[in-house]
Amino acid sequence: MNNHDQPKAVIVIFGATGDLAKRKLFPSIYKLFQNGRIGHDFAVVGVARRPWTNDIFREKVCESIANAGAPEEVCDAFTSHFYYQPFDVQDESSYQALDGLLHELEGRYETGGNRMFYLAMAPEFFGPVANNLEAHGLKDTDGWTRLVIEKPFGHDLSSAIALNEDIRSAFAEDEIYRIDHYLGKEMVQNIEVIRFANGIFEHLWNNRFISNIQVTSSETVGVEDRARYYDTAGANRDMVQNHMLQMVALLAMEPPIKLTTDEIRSEKVKVLRALRPIDAEAVGDYFVRGQYGPGEVDDAMVPGYAEELGQASDTETYVAAKLMIDNYRWAGVPFYIRTGKRMKAKVTKIVVEFKDIPMNLYYADGNAQHPNLLVITIHPNEGVTLHLNAKKPGTKPEAKPIQLAYTHDAENAINTPEAYEKLLYDCMLGDMTNFTHWDEVALSWAFIDSVSAAWHENGAEFPNYPAGSMGPEAANQLLEADGFHWWHVTGKEEK
Repeated sequence: MNNHDQPKAVIVIFGATGDLAKRKLFPSIYKLFQNGRIGHDFAVVGVARRPWTNDIFREKVCESIANAGAPEEVCDAFTSHFYYQPFDVQDESSYQALDGLLHELEGRYETGGNRMFYLAMAPEFFGPVANNLEAHGLKDTDGWTRLVIEKPFGHDLSSAIALNEDIRSAFAEDEIYRIDHYLGKEMVQNIEVIRFANGIFEHLWNNRFISNIQVTSSETVGVEDRARYYDTAGANRDMVQNHMLQMVALLAMEPPIKLTTDEIRSEKVKVLRALRPIDAEAVGDYFVRGQYGPGEVDDAMVPGYAEELGQASDTETYVAAKLMIDNYRWAGVPFYIRTGKRMKAKVTKIVVEFKDIPMNLYYADGNAQHPNLLVITIHPNEGVTLHLNAKKPGTKPEAKPIQLAYTHDAENAINTPEAYEKLLYDCMLGDMTNFTHWDEVALSWAFIDSVSAAWHENGAEFPNYPAGSMGPEAANQLLEADGFHWWHVTGKEEK
């Protein structure tokens, strides 16, 4: 492996005592180290308010990677690269002390002055920390400096613009890495390969041959300890504005002229620009919102959202929508999306339903119709399934549905990079392809804001679906109005 493949850097994690660092970041850095993606020329500095020491921090990192399957004997060697500094984001001396530590570590680990600042903290700190990093000289190095930020990037378009202006006063757009962890998932990245490396799909990838596309991301968990944050966001801001619209953009984009960051982003932006805007009075025709009530999940009774929150609320825990993309390729093809909490199954999948052939002779005797489907499963059992029709065994010329399946998990599960592992590595290499550009953020907020505003004006009748179901009945009616229905990954109609 050459040196370019093993980038060198000091990674500074703001909020290093938090849940994200423990569950995702430490195990991902360990996997990069274990797999030889990074060598020994790296250091990690954890900063947070708690008065920890290096030893306490290293012990916590050991616990974190042990939970991710790391053997005990590797712990000391790996965590010797980790350092901790108690930190107050408002205090100048904290930044000066951090800069001194970084210079010391850069000499020890020969990282060439490359610094990644990962803000695993509340969004209200993004701007102040970014500006303080610049004001106190932490960007003045011989290498690169990059800022990684988590969602939410604002809570509407105006707040996102203000936040972006704040950060852009300290970091250039090509130094800002906005994480959308869905873009790090293996099968999400596979969407482009399935399309652009296969003539049997890309030649048919348009409104002449596709009747509709469905994107589902459902969870069985409730809001639990995120209830207070979630009540200010809801499913529309938490999932649709970022993850769901990003998947739609990948499914609908034109082939880029080259597989470069700028060209891929340019095509995604064109899709978001082509989304049909929804007037306030038409929101009910395109969007369905829901909130779970009490119900049964995995054979256990669970409370409704209002009970978890401790009060009644108009915040949606479920969204289904019909998106129309008004361009030459997709005119007339609905993209149906749905996402929700406390649903029947934890699944993220894409179903592409192809149009039937004219006068299909095998449906003539009243046999059930089985359209051709391409199913891309992102979770669980990630893979691709093609639903075709073949002759039923026997003498009658009858068709039956069959499935051709490729399961990614079965082939290489142990080495499949977790989304954060892939994104951290991309950031260290300077590859921004799977991060969100400001133009994408702004366009998706502009689209979502009109829906949120209409919902804010009109109260909701919640709860309207029991926990453990696949959402409110209105979501089924949304598709039935167009003559379609939601598909399971098995290809069966949902009941």
